[in-house]
Amino acid sequence: MATTTVTPREPTNRTFSLDLEGIKQRARTHMNEGAVTPGYQGDRETIIKLLNDSLATELVCVLRYRNHHFMSASLGGIAGHAVTGELLQHSQEELAHADRLAQRITQLGGLPDFAPNTLTARSHADYAISGSLRGMLTEDLVAERIAIESYSAIIAFVGEKDPTTRRLFEEILAQEEEHADELSDFLKRLPLDV
Repeated sequence: MATTTVTPREPTNRTFSLDLEGIKQRARTHMNEGAVTPGYQGDRETIIKLLNDSLATELVCVLRYRNHHFMSASLGGIAGHAVTGELLQHSQEELAHADRLAQRITQLGGLPDFAPNTLTARSHADYAISGSLRGMLTEDLVAERIAIESYSAIIAFVGEKDPTTRRLFEEILAQEEEHADELSDFLKRLPLDV
């Protein structure tokens, strides 16, 4: 039987206290700042740009997945019918990501950029269409891999300066990794001629 030795934690001499009167005064004085308090350490302008570029990425992914959802059955036969519902679900989840990013942008005092004329230029991923089911799923997997790497870099950049934005990207990243895993599985099981 294995034994584990636990080293006691060093006692800390620190005490915790809040200057509630100061917090209350700052809350009233800076009400026009909304959710952003004086303790916010992020570069708001840069983080809003990262959020808006990610918003564009998610919206492009919504549109690509929607196209692939509608085209998969007609281009892929039985195999296409098998993935149609999954592509619709991915589209809906990407739209939920876009909504959450837009909400965070407004919480930081920014304007979510939904302008369609610059959407693809601001997106990390491309809006790529293919004439085959294998091509569509490949483009979706490439886009997910781009999002995974981009969001990982954003998480590292934001770090502890903006924990709310970091957690948002971590949650979105987890779902993007799930999408990539599912798409990779689909591609492995797909007949070569589809």
